Amino acid sequence: MNEPSVPAAPPAASTPAPSNPTPIAPTPNLPWVRMVIDWVGPAAFLGAYLLHHNILAATWALVAGSALALVIGFAVERRVAPLPLIWGLAALVFGVLTLVFHDARIIKMKTTIIDTALGLGMLGGLALGHSPIRILMGDALVLPEAAWRKLTFRFGLFFLVMAAANELVWRTQAEAVWVAFRFPGLPILALLFASTQIPLMMKQAEAAQAAANLVETQD
Repeated sequence: MNEPSVPAAPPAASTPAPSNPTPIAPTPNLPWVRMVIDWVGPAAFLGAYLLHHNILAATWALVAGSALALVIGFAVERRVAPLPLIWGLAALVFGVLTLVFHDARIIKMKTTIIDTALGLGMLGGLALGHSPIRILMGDALVLPEAAWRKLTFRFGLFFLVMAAANELVWRTQAEAVWVAFRFPGLPILALLFASTQIPLMMKQAEAAQAAANLVETQD
């Protein structure tokens, strides 16, 4: 007599393999965005002043240009580097105060106040054993601590000199002279100063890379 047949178990449902998560695209780092953030506000200020020969009209352009530059920076890069963010927000704050009180001295003193604060912050941080310039530059450079201290000291002095120069120019020269000094004068001076620091940064960066390579050989 045949044994009763046992019904076959239904095949187990296949579990789909988990799909790999789609990698998140890195935030784009576009040089033109940095240029927009840095130069749109001051360029709009200069253009409006040349067109209207009125500092308050130029301040309206500065406020609008600075706001637009910050919006573009956040929209494209999802962030704004520390220094452009500081200068952009300062342009908005001092520009609005200038328009509210109808006092051109406020916008003229912006560079004096901001650069003095940056210079004292650099030197004060250095006295406490820190290198604030590293925070402002972000991850753009890999340097030994001694190099960061040198850069912090030099940029601290540079900011203080620029603050004093701005104060001297706006108090002693014609308004048009100060506008030209503000832009393009100050950016040109900043680029020239930064270029004099390139040999130090390149030399120290190469030394840091050589030290890292030496460490790797000991692993």
